[in-house]
Amino acid sequence: MEFKENPAIYIQIAEYVCEQILLKKWALGDRLISIRELAAQIQVNPNTVQRSYDLLQQQNIISNKRGIGYFIEADAMERILDFKREQFIENELPVFFRNLFLLKIDLKELKPMFDKFVQEHFKK
Repeated sequence: MEFKENPAIYIQIAEYVCEQILLKKWALGDRLISIRELAAQIQVNPNTVQRSYDLLQQQNIISNKRGIGYFIEADAMERILDFKREQFIENELPVFFRNLFLLKIDLKELKPMFDKFVQEHFKK
């Protein structure tokens, strides 16, 4: 996994976990990969993964069953979607709209591009 400068690495790991759930690569109710295993896979300190899992647990996306591991909550999908939508609308959409305005791009022009992107990246 390649990390960006921002946000913090533990947040990027939490976002990665959420993305796997949204893409249905990891099913609701399933046990997550252990902290040590994930840390080894993505080559970070286990404490960083622990911090990611703590964040996800605070958001009620995962839960810890002592001695067994971390599990994806049954309603994790809704919680992730709510959180990510809110973040997108607050942080990314204003920048996107500003660029559309400055570049004089009509929203109607974007629909075919969006459909093509979805087809190429998510419908395989």
